[in-house]
This record gives sequence, structure tokens and C-alpha cells, in this order.
Amino acid sequence: MYRQHFNLQEAPFSLTPDTSYFFNRGSHQEALNTLLIALKSGEGFIKITGEVGTGKTLLCRQLLNSLPKEDFVAAYLPNPNLTASGLNRALADELAVKYPRNQGQHYLLKCLNEALIQFAAADKQVVLIIDEAQTIADGTLEALRLLTNLETEKRKLLQVVLFGQPELDFRLAEHHLRQLKQRITFSHQLRPMNLDETRAYIQHRLLIAGSMGRLIFSPAAIKQLYKASGGIPRLIHILAHKAMLVTFGQGISRIEPRHITRANDDTLGLMPPPRRRFVTAGLVACCLIIFALIINSVAVT
Repeated sequence: MYRQHFNLQEAPFSLTPDTSYFFNRGSHQEALNTLLIALKSGEGFIKITGEVGTGKTLLCRQLLNSLPKEDFVAAYLPNPNLTASGLNRALADELAVKYPRNQGQHYLLKCLNEALIQFAAADKQVVLIIDEAQTIADGTLEALRLLTNLETEKRKLLQVVLFGQPELDFRLAEHHLRQLKQRITFSHQLRPMNLDETRAYIQHRLLIAGSMGRLIFSPAAIKQLYKASGGIPRLIHILAHKAMLVTFGQGISRIEPRHITRANDDTLGLMPPPRRRFVTAGLVACCLIIFALIINSVAVT
């Protein structure tokens, strides 16, 4: 809608996790480096956690693209809300393992084990990457742990990467999941971006979208965007997209703080700008004082 107005080839702040826009700085690059090092060293379980909107799915897809095809075979489960048997079948399907559908779990595990041994013989490491891991049921987590028992004398036959919200950490802290927690040898927590990273992130996405380095967001607008979003990528995208729509509607080509404020006012679930928070807090305080005076007056009477 506004691409031609800003002379862009693509919409820069789409919510679709497009790996061509991967931002190789800050917490995301640190997490990717951790993942690649851990996987190449043959670790069994690796965990990446982050709040909603911090870019876990994009990082997950970037990892899939970054794994050398000659060394790794990747299986990806974007929705792990499965039973234990469903997990085993999903893994077999991802690895193209053929098995009779009318056989029990014992036979399926045997087929999986044979396939993993064949991959190992071909000097390929199998990696199971699971997104939204905080939704996995306890029984399925236990089945996942048992799958990683499959190993040769030299190495694990299956490595597992768990991507999840912070609730995953609370789950793993439960006593009955301590065996699984002890197997997690590498972990990383995605953090929101700081102001400098937010500024670089916005320019990075605009440049890929075709801005040719033009300054579409004023420095003050970027500061306002950072304050409103808290440095969370998804919120940055929502606010930046709406601010560009507002600016386009006004027929101007430079986004200023007032456009971010307008976008923020139109977005549910975000904190209001600092000035408005102060006014709101002042009103609440005045109401409480008046209420206290009324109660005191009634008590004296």
C-alpha cells in the first residue's frame, strides 16, 4: 500500500518470519552462534527461550537454513502439541522413515533407530528442532528424552533443539522433569533489543526492502518507537507498519514521533507513551486522595 510512496520494493515490517531479513546482531546472532557451536560439538539437548514476539520462529528458520546440508539432517516440528506416539510418528515422517501404520510403538522406535544408525553411518547428524516447546505435554517430553537415549559408542544419534517461551523454564524446573533438564547442556535466552540495536534493526529492514539508505524514520521517531515497543521485534513491526500507514495517509515521507504515538494509540496491549502514563498515574493518585478524605470525613461525622 505504501511501498511506492516510500520507494520500497517490499513491505519492510511484515510479521511473516522471512530469513532474508535476519538481523545478525545482538541476542539473535549470539543465539545462532550458540546453536551452531553446540550442534557441531554433538550436544544432546539445546534450549532457546524468549518472550512472545522476540523472534524465536525466525531464529528457528534461520538455523534450518544455516545447517550445512552435507553434515546435518534436520527435522522441524512447528506445532509440538502431540502425544508421545504422535511425536514419534511426526519425527519418522520428517525423516522419511517408512514404517507400517498398523504396527505398535515398539516397531516404530525400531525403525527410527535403524534410520538414525544409517544417517550416522553416512556421517550425518540428525537434529530435531521444536518450536513452541512450552506446549509439549509431560508424557511427550519424556518420550523425547527417551529418544535421545539412542546413541552409538561415539555420539548421540539424535540432537534436540527446543525453542520456547519462558514458561518452558518453569516446566523444566519441576521435579519430575529433572532428568530432561540435566541433559540440556547449552541454553540461551533471547532478550529485547536496546536502543542502538533497535535503530540498526529498523535501518537493516528498510535497507533490505529497498530504501537505499534513506532516513525514513527520524531519530526522535526511532526513540519513541523503542520506548513504545520495549525493543521487542514483533511490536516494533506492528508500530512501524502503522506509523508508515499514517504517514502515507498524510502524504509526507518522514516518520516523526507523533506518528509513532498515533500507531501506539491504535494498538492494543501496548503501554501508553511515558507522558500519558504520568498523567494517568496523577489522576489515580488524586482519586485516591479524594477517596481517603471522604472516608475520613465520614468517620469523623
